[in-house]
Amino acid sequence: MSRLLSKLAPVIHKRSVRSFSSSTTGPYLSLSLSAKPSSEGVLNIGEVVLYDPAKQELLNLTDKAIPEEIVTAKWIGASKGWSFFSDTQDRCVLITDSLNPWACKSNPKLLTLPPLNPLFSCQTDVIWNVAMSSCPDDDEDWVVGIKSLGDQVSFCRPRRDLRWTKFQTPFDHFPTSNLTYSKRDRKFYLPGPGGHHLLSYNLDFNKADQPEFHELQFRNFPESFKYDSELSEMFPSSCRTERFVESPTGDERFLVKWYAKGCLAYSSKITYETQRFMVFREEETTEGRFMCYTDDIGDLCIFVSKSEAFCVPASSYPGLKPNSIYFVGFGLGIYDLTTRDVSTFRAPKGALNQIVSPYWFPPASS
Repeated sequence: MSRLLSKLAPVIHKRSVRSFSSSTTGPYLSLSLSAKPSSEGVLNIGEVVLYDPAKQELLNLTDKAIPEEIVTAKWIGASKGWSFFSDTQDRCVLITDSLNPWACKSNPKLLTLPPLNPLFSCQTDVIWNVAMSSCPDDDEDWVVGIKSLGDQVSFCRPRRDLRWTKFQTPFDHFPTSNLTYSKRDRKFYLPGPGGHHLLSYNLDFNKADQPEFHELQFRNFPESFKYDSELSEMFPSSCRTERFVESPTGDERFLVKWYAKGCLAYSSKITYETQRFMVFREEETTEGRFMCYTDDIGDLCIFVSKSEAFCVPASSYPGLKPNSIYFVGFGLGIYDLTTRDVSTFRAPKGALNQIVSPYWFPPASS
């Protein structure tokens, strides 16, 4: 992750570091969390550093109270402005709003869920991504979903039952699929490899139930990229992941295919750099539901990382580029859907020399 901070902002303003003072923020990127023990021994006083891609500035959240439990815990994911950690000793799942700019500086929230226990032959030591149906404070039926590296998906309704309900994906080819929540459908979705089908899980999950299987049909491929095999020929050492994302109003949904090219690094390890994205808009027709290729998502920006993908209108956050994808994972930058150009970020003056599990966070407000 340390290499990512060498790529942070297409254009750097002279004032590259600021303290948080606004009543609202746009989307932001988590960079680091540091803390030192307090005299009370319960909370630690620390600093959270975020990056604002619209203003192209760092946000320094100083004198933040950091729960001691997460100082030594492993960061495993983020969803809807909340961060997920795994306790290194008992493997309990910890959820906190400590990195939210509007969380209480002196008394951040910390929620503890029981540890994940694996199904037979499944792996839970590596969490691939997390998703939530809503923020913990917003809904009595708040549901947490966790996708492990492998074929296990786990759900918990903390306000009603702290036990995890675990599912094994019906096929063995979902190891790195990303779980996401649809507010419109009140379902969790898991795209299959290649994005040719989806699994969906209802909020009223029951161990006896099986996820619903949705086969996706595609239309309007551009001639130069009509088949995935053509993409593979163009990028023989490429990899691809998929994200299912819903617009803020819920009236539009997209399947995002993310292609990255492998490069041999000095350490003799393969590193991946983003090559391109393909976006498909969901359209309902009399013939059924289709995913139609588009290079025009209008005023929207899509943010993809290992946290839940989300959209925001660029016009609501001056400085964001409409019709673009902001990405972190295979590099860090912006993809322009119109020109198909990739712009990488460069580090602003004063940036830290290492980055801790970067995730895009959606807009936050007081």
